[in-house]
Amino acid sequence: MKNIEKGFQVSNALCNSSSWRVDRRQFLVSAGLASLWFTVPGAFAQELTLTAPQGEGPFYPDRLPLDTDNDLVVINDSLTPAVGQVTQLSGRVLDRRGDPVRGAVIEIWQVDNNGAYLHSRSSNRANRDSNFQGYGRFETASSGEYLFRTIKPVPYSGRTAHIHFAVDVPRRHKLVTQLYIKGESRNATDRLLNSIRDPRARESIIVPFEPIPGSRTGELAAHFDIVLGYTPGDRAQL
Repeated sequence: MKNIEKGFQVSNALCNSSSWRVDRRQFLVSAGLASLWFTVPGAFAQELTLTAPQGEGPFYPDRLPLDTDNDLVVINDSLTPAVGQVTQLSGRVLDRRGDPVRGAVIEIWQVDNNGAYLHSRSSNRANRDSNFQGYGRFETASSGEYLFRTIKPVPYSGRTAHIHFAVDVPRRHKLVTQLYIKGESRNATDRLLNSIRDPRARESIIVPFEPIPGSRTGELAAHFDIVLGYTPGDRAQL
């Protein structure tokens, strides 16, 4: 796994470079698309909605890739990027008071642009994009921030577009959930998404994927804050 600096500093080259190779280098060095939405820790705790849990599903990778960093678009030092609309996916892991959570290990996994998972039983595995990592991992620092470079997920048979998340904090329960795209037409008929009856809880896992201003390659940004159901004073789940 490549050594990724956890600081979140803006780099204009990340969005505006004429070369995806420069984009990747800047991405891995800075690990940082700056937070476009800033929240003072604890300032709006009473308004926070806990992130709704969702099932892990059957397609968590049954064999993890050799490259498990937070850039899913390029594997190791390959010269060929994955096919798809590149998305900078960022956010913070917060406790229920709105304070950042340090040391949270975030895993994501999703289908490629052809609708295939990194899994031996994926129905479309014969068409899987071998240049898409399919899985990534990131550990939060004191700011609670995380960042992934991935592609905008696509729908596939029976499901609307989504990205799987698992958030693991030492000595706490693991949160498993899924992230959905605001405005995606199939959201209205997705059985798993609509099994969440509380409208606020359901909306907590639906976010916009929006163009990054000035990006020469048409990259998107999505911001997803994850709110866990505990505070540091709670008794740890051993």
